[in-house]
Amino acid sequence: MRIPRFYLPSPLAVGATVPLGDSAFNHAVRVLRLKPGAAVILFDGAGAAFAATLVDVGKRAAWARVTEALPGEVEPPLRIVLAQGISRGEKMDYTLQKAVELGVAAIQPLFAGRGGVGLAGERLARKLQHWRGIIIGACEQCGRNRLPELREPLTPVEWLAGSVEPGMRLSLDPSAGESLRDLEPPKGALTLLVGPEGGLDPTEIARARAVGFTGVRLGPRVLRTETAGVAALGAVQALWGDWS
Repeated sequence: MRIPRFYLPSPLAVGATVPLGDSAFNHAVRVLRLKPGAAVILFDGAGAAFAATLVDVGKRAAWARVTEALPGEVEPPLRIVLAQGISRGEKMDYTLQKAVELGVAAIQPLFAGRGGVGLAGERLARKLQHWRGIIIGACEQCGRNRLPELREPLTPVEWLAGSVEPGMRLSLDPSAGESLRDLEPPKGALTLLVGPEGGLDPTEIARARAVGFTGVRLGPRVLRTETAGVAALGAVQALWGDWS
């Protein structure tokens, strides 16, 4: 049986006895029904993971004793930033979850002009908290010990004006003449720009081209936004990442 993994942002060290956070407690005790003596893995989100054993389980809290530092990481050698036009409801959740599984280092949500999604104030704060939960859950499932960075949402114009990382810059465009196979491998980081459900508008496309984005197509079919980014990430990992 696979040992369950839980994110615990507090400092972890061999020999320490630490309380599980609310989310980890709920999953471990109320969902998995783990008892004292159960083996678990705790990771701090910054790259470290530890074997641990549950030593005390109550109705509202549980504690684990850290027993061993675990070696190894599963981070890909290629740093990938996904700039994703925000989609509605569970579509964005799906994109975030799969992007984490596929090894992105950072996620930049974008309020694109054709996205039709408006979030601000308390609603935006709640959505960001929800998205962070999706990212944590995906890391727990897929074995990553390092949480991808979730950046504050911007409009594409704001982001393109100064927040794009150096390196290869690609935008998905079903009308583009080039495919991923036509390109040279990236020499540094790769930033992937994916439009929302309505696609990027002409101004956003022009701004992206002006700062060095190359349009690429994934194939002869037009993919939905929640499919396009995931498919592109898989192709990138197969061509240039740790699937090759």
